[in-house]
Amino acid sequence: MTDQQLEVANKYVDEYCTKTLGYDKPNMKFVKGEIEDLMAAGIQDNSMDLVISNCVVNLSPDKEAVLKEVYRVLATGGEFYFSDVYCDRRLPEHVRRHEVLLGECLAGALYIEDFKRMCQEVGFTDPRVLTGHIIDVKDKDLKEVVGEATFYSITYRLFKLPKHLETLCEDYGQVATYKGTLRGAAHAYELDDHHKFVTGKPMLVCGNTAAMVGEGGVSWLSQHFEVMGDRSKHFGLFDGCGGPVSSTQGMEVGGGCC
Repeated sequence: MTDQQLEVANKYVDEYCTKTLGYDKPNMKFVKGEIEDLMAAGIQDNSMDLVISNCVVNLSPDKEAVLKEVYRVLATGGEFYFSDVYCDRRLPEHVRRHEVLLGECLAGALYIEDFKRMCQEVGFTDPRVLTGHIIDVKDKDLKEVVGEATFYSITYRLFKLPKHLETLCEDYGQVATYKGTLRGAAHAYELDDHHKFVTGKPMLVCGNTAAMVGEGGVSWLSQHFEVMGDRSKHFGLFDGCGGPVSSTQGMEVGGGCC
């Protein structure tokens, strides 16, 4: 953000927080900095419960640094909730430097599998897709530049749960039940594109999902779920894993899933 943008934003903080959002006093502030170095902006370790972003990470020249900084500032049990653009392959140099594609947030798209590897190296062991769809490149000239590359708009959820998440979905016979207590989600809650928890209905879940929704009271979601079972007995890999965008998106899932 420019200094002028920050000036306008700060001008309306009090009014927006108290009159629009209804809080007794302002609870918002704007900090100028770079997403690759949040420490320089004064964001301390383990100080944030939630970090959100909307199609910004793809513009960063050092995406690994961004993920490392987000992981650093998140408190244990918090999450990085963000939407961005990804690709089904590593883009060649001439595509990544194309000015129009840079402006369209396509040139900076990270290969999906590289993104997953990067997440795991940083500590976000099990990236979860919430929503996603293919981006249709309609311009003939741009289609010629990108070739057979397919781009996706994906919203990911990355939980900071050290020592609680594994690289694969493991089955410990655990069951999770949503209490219906999250605002705006009284009847059901969608953790990701293949987990829809209907209020009061027990669901068999893998160990990672159990951790995300509240096993051990670590995740921010723990107060809204009841998790039964522990990890004392292992039943092997949990059945069912999807691609970059699950085919079950938008459908109610009645049984257990990883």
